[in-house]
Amino acid sequence: MTVSVLVVDDSGFFRKRLTEILTASGQIKVVGAATNGREGVELAEKLRPDVITMDYEMPVMDGISAVREIMRKHPTPVLMFSSLTYEGARVTLDALEAGAVDFLPKNFEEIARDTSQLQKILIQRILDVAGSRPGARSAPVAPRPAAPAAEPRREPSERAGSRLHRPVTTEPRRDPAASEPVRKPARKTAARHYSVVAIGTSTGGPVALQKVLTALPASFPAPIVLVQHMPASFTPAFAERLNKLCRIEVRQAEDGDVLRPGLALLAPGGKQMMIESRGGQAKVRILPGDDRLNYKPCVDVTFGSLARSFPGKTLGLILTGMGSDGKEGCRMMKQSGSVIWSQDEKSSVIYGMPMAVAKAGLSDEILALEDIGARLVEGVS
Repeated sequence: MTVSVLVVDDSGFFRKRLTEILTASGQIKVVGAATNGREGVELAEKLRPDVITMDYEMPVMDGISAVREIMRKHPTPVLMFSSLTYEGARVTLDALEAGAVDFLPKNFEEIARDTSQLQKILIQRILDVAGSRPGARSAPVAPRPAAPAAEPRREPSERAGSRLHRPVTTEPRRDPAASEPVRKPARKTAARHYSVVAIGTSTGGPVALQKVLTALPASFPAPIVLVQHMPASFTPAFAERLNKLCRIEVRQAEDGDVLRPGLALLAPGGKQMMIESRGGQAKVRILPGDDRLNYKPCVDVTFGSLARSFPGKTLGLILTGMGSDGKEGCRMMKQSGSVIWSQDEKSSVIYGMPMAVAKAGLSDEILALEDIGARLVEGVS
């Protein structure tokens, strides 16, 4: 089956280059090209492509505004092209919240220097995005509830109170191994104390993490570690964004950080994060990214370190994402006596990582995205 693509970019050279790469595969057909966001919105409505690639800086209408219009009129999976800079990260995160599914660097040399490898990555990303579910997060990201008087609150000026408006549309992307249905565990796990709560995610993760973490009170009783597949230039901006939105503190992890309740540490892009127990404290180790591993940061690496350092004392949670990163780490945690939760298929943008965990029989609970925040508050003591 051929995937139809609409290319939206004001650069004629980029439109031509991207079209050549995608059409060479035989799996993808570029059905149209637009030079600005407004034209992109109009062609999306007219052509109804399977995927739209979108630049963010264009005349007439920018890419983020175009994504919002497309999601309002006819939700379609959107792949953003952006620069790997701090400002590019901030714009890309806005685009993801507006409805885009995923992103890639616009400078192709930052994806791969070898042409054949570049083509392989671009084509696979388009195919993955084509099967995603752009409206999987059926409820908007709600504003933070008023905190109890005993809890500190951030000033309103520090909050980025934007909402996510995305209607439910097609079925989420499932990996090829998903031929068998996933059985949900019959009951909830009992509330208990955890030394660490660990969350791993990939495609669809930035908005999913925002929804989960904004539901937590400043007094949340456990430390949190976050592993999101994301480039090194993006994780500082993402941590900053979450910190402005959440009542808990969120920041990018640094080597030697000590975990504590009410603090969420985000693994830095391009590196690996491990958690060690030293003198009764949970401390962060940041290591160089290993080229032998597909993901930097890698969920399996962080979760595996928690299984060794805090056996039976960790809650692991796998959210939306392509592939199966996290499955082996969850297996190690489960074997040590820890608890594993995973996101359900309906609310996942791409049902890969959580499906791999659930199908392996590792999930103690399978939860809809909109329920996870409240369940953490209820289940972590």
